[in-house]
Amino acid sequence: MPAAGPERTREYRNHHLDSTRWDGFRPRDDDLVVTTAYKAGTTWTQRILAALVFGGQPLPARLGELSPWVDARFMGPAEPMLEALEAQRHRRFVKSHLAADGLRYFPQAKYIVVGRDTRDVFMSLFNHYSSYTDFAYMLFNDAERPGPELPRCPATPRELWPRWISKGWFDWEPDGWPMWSHHHHLSTWWQFRDVPNILFVHFGDLKADPEAEMRRIAAFCGIAVDEDAWPALVASVGLDAMREEARVNDQSGFVFEGGVDRFFYKGDNGRWRSVLTDDDLAQYDAAAATLDPTLRRWLEGGRHAVNM
Repeated sequence: MPAAGPERTREYRNHHLDSTRWDGFRPRDDDLVVTTAYKAGTTWTQRILAALVFGGQPLPARLGELSPWVDARFMGPAEPMLEALEAQRHRRFVKSHLAADGLRYFPQAKYIVVGRDTRDVFMSLFNHYSSYTDFAYMLFNDAERPGPELPRCPATPRELWPRWISKGWFDWEPDGWPMWSHHHHLSTWWQFRDVPNILFVHFGDLKADPEAEMRRIAAFCGIAVDEDAWPALVASVGLDAMREEARVNDQSGFVFEGGVDRFFYKGDNGRWRSVLTDDDLAQYDAAAATLDPTLRRWLEGGRHAVNM
């Protein structure tokens, strides 16, 4: 396994992403970075970090303001976001959807890489993508957009699946169209899984035992928690609690039909079983066969499947 961390060798710029927005980011020694491809527990992990950083107290601002998605191209100029991060006095925790070959790596920071079964990621992505409003498409497909437009979502998951599982948006990606690759993202980070400042967390493990995973995350971040505080901390990051919290000053209805309830959907695994056919699953097997076998086992079964 590599002893050093990742190196940025590629630029990711499309309707959603702009990896160059990290160029102005000035790291601090205790920064925390959550990175996922998408739909694998990103917001959940951010909210867990918020609970740990603020000791379970009510958040002083919206989660998206406290923990911005740095590489989100459609969020407006990078400078105001970076200035707001510079002004933060609490321990910072930010979000990225960049693969390891596109994200700036800071040895003094800590990285939490969150993954999920590919088929569950797809089902959650379809719910997300199919809920975009006309306003959302205007944001993503503005005149300054690099590359082609984000196309409208197909009517059914099975119409999207064949292209999503077998074609990338960027030339070097094997899957993920028309967004970006789930498999490439995890593969680029997986080779650095033994680097001490990189932690892998699985969505299925969070579902099965949220307290155990929160304890892993707290230990990794070096955050001490009183034993009697754990029940309240765990309760504060449940799906229902996050949904209710997000309803305060919610503006997601501009982007998602159904607003918060559509963004925080079911959070279930296994819905693909009633949607994807045998032919679809054969396409999945072909795509998954190109992964490191240990990574595939982790994606399908979580950390206990690979003794992490």
